[in-house]
Amino acid sequence: MSKGSVVLAYSGGLDTSCILVWLKEQGYDVIAFLANIGQHEDFDAAREKAEKLGAKKVFIEDLRSEFVQEFIWPAPQANAVYEDRYLLGTSIARPCIARRQVQIARREGAQYVSHGATGKGNDQIRFELTCYALYPHVIAPWRIPEFYSRFRGRKDLMEYAETHGIPVPVTPRAPWSMDANLMHISYESGILENPKNHAPSDLYQMTKNPEDSPNEPDVLEIDFAKGVPVKVTHVKEGKSRDTALEIFCYLNEIGGKHGVGRIDIVENRFIGMKSRGTNLNLFYSHAFIRFFIQSNLQKPFIQLFRFWYSPECEFVRHCIDKSQESVEGRVQLSVFKGQVYILGRESPKSLYNEELVSMDVQGDYDPCDASGFIRINAVRLREHNRLQGAVQKKL
Repeated sequence: MSKGSVVLAYSGGLDTSCILVWLKEQGYDVIAFLANIGQHEDFDAAREKAEKLGAKKVFIEDLRSEFVQEFIWPAPQANAVYEDRYLLGTSIARPCIARRQVQIARREGAQYVSHGATGKGNDQIRFELTCYALYPHVIAPWRIPEFYSRFRGRKDLMEYAETHGIPVPVTPRAPWSMDANLMHISYESGILENPKNHAPSDLYQMTKNPEDSPNEPDVLEIDFAKGVPVKVTHVKEGKSRDTALEIFCYLNEIGGKHGVGRIDIVENRFIGMKSRGTNLNLFYSHAFIRFFIQSNLQKPFIQLFRFWYSPECEFVRHCIDKSQESVEGRVQLSVFKGQVYILGRESPKSLYNEELVSMDVQGDYDPCDASGFIRINAVRLREHNRLQGAVQKKL
């Protein structure tokens, strides 16, 4: 007797391939769902593999445009950079994937949804907070004792895959847990778990080594409206892109060509652990966050990525949209040898007043006003030092 149908967020990697077979062993009918969010994947081969592993149905859906417009664009609007470096490539993708997963589950009448996220990481939170907001029943194999007692690590999974004839893209020498999409590729596991080990050079698939990048920069102009890019133009070539997906892919192409966006980070996971990984982050944020973005919602927005379908995240996204209404204009930048250099910017709604800040023109400003401002700010400093002096005399 079947225990019911489950829609599995399937990638074709080691974990979800083994989980697909394991769920069938447990008596579930498995519907595999693979989202195309910009990863380089042979989707026909992935479909064939899932069917051979016993998936009842396989859905492969192109979510790239909605991924950019509905999930990626809010990040530069909010200046959302986690721990000063990580541009949230995986974080943003999960609610996009999980939303469609739930839609498929409803359409197919499935009783459950499932994923391959481990019980130690952030992905379980990202997937499940979205799923529970939209759908009631989630199977998380890596938190089921029968599963994690049987599979204590990637080595056990690889042995299981070999026993069951499951082709997987990892080996004991390259046991990476990899996540790829339009925004980035990230890697964990293997030798990366020791923070002192250098990341192998062949991990960097989206970007050239800056040392091997072109010796001439690419100069781009990016036009903004309401805090998001609406057009990108290559100044020398005169070519433009003006749809969200085209803009994004083109910026990735130029950024990758010049080696922009490589990071190696030890980050704090939501559940309290530290994790080391390497990321090839997309190009856009290096340019965008230097523009006239007015929002100061960075910290709460980053935390709310895990609660994308919560009322507070909805509220914050509305606030971000409101804060970006006047963010429009053009930024010109140079991309060269792993860096993005801002050359100039202009905006019809800029708060910048050249006369007011000029060192050659007085403008509508009385320098004497600064005296009172400075004295007011010095009150607490004087009082602090007075108190410290009094304490020292007593000693």
